[in-house]
Amino acid sequence: MSVRVRRVYEPPEPDDGVRVLVDRLWPRGLAKDAAHVDERPKVLTPSTELRRWYHAGEGDFEEFRERYEAELAGPEAAEQLERVRELAGKGTVTLLTASKQPERSHAEVLARLLSE
Repeated sequence: MSVRVRRVYEPPEPDDGVRVLVDRLWPRGLAKDAAHVDERPKVLTPSTELRRWYHAGEGDFEEFRERYEAELAGPEAAEQLERVRELAGKGTVTLLTASKQPERSHAEVLARLLSE
């Protein structure tokens, strides 16, 4: 199983496999055809409230991770998480995010959960 995280603004690479945008909002200034997105499961994105809380600097990454994992435990999110996990079982899945720090974003949390 291969799950990786990349910024959506980086050019697609041949070994990206299935490209999954995991941001709730479409990335600014990026044309849809230039993004080469295969999947966009909005249910796997953090809630608006959680996203705003984290970006306001009210908590640290570990607390964000815990809250986000709790959101992902819901039935609809769990179903989509399993779908992406199945895709990763068949080949590479690249989680795309507009985050400037992908390693401290929800995409990294998702990548870890998918790799378990």
